Amino acid sequence: MTGKNHPTTVADSVKVKDPASYFPSIEKTYGQPIAHWLTLLQGLEGKKHMEMVAWLKSDHQLGHGHANALVAYFLASNQ
Repeated sequence: MTGKNHPTTVADSVKVKDPASYFPSIEKTYGQPIAHWLTLLQGLEGKKHMEMVAWLKSDHQLGHGHANALVAYFLASNQ
């Protein structure tokens, strides 16, 4: 059965969140503007994605989802 209420493919049933959709929550939770986190990530250029995520988690106590969103946005912006 197909229709607008029934996804026809797996891709239709998965909601993809743009990393920037996390930004309001990140700013509210950690009390810093996104520019602050992006500036910090500039100092890690050359590191792998998960190394940057791990650094944000360990050194700045960000949750995994928030750290991952920041790194994904940062890396996509600097291509």
